[in-house]
Amino acid sequence: MNCEFCGGQTVPRKVRKQHWLSGKLYLVENVEAEVCTECGERYYHATVLDRIDAMLQAEHPVKEHLSVEVVSFA
Repeated sequence: MNCEFCGGQTVPRKVRKQHWLSGKLYLVENVEAEVCTECGERYYHATVLDRIDAMLQAEHPVKEHLSVEVVSFA
């Protein structure tokens, strides 16, 4: 497929995705995506996003816990 932003070609890759669900931030590894070879824009199929939501709403193994700072730029 072609990237909607730069017109570059996309290729299938496994990526790490930041995913918000019910006010919580998760990092999900090995997510299938189409990634633009020119600008890096990522595209996810709706079925993949639905599977992530279902996985996170059920009991799931946690690989690691991270601490993140939240700051305001303005």
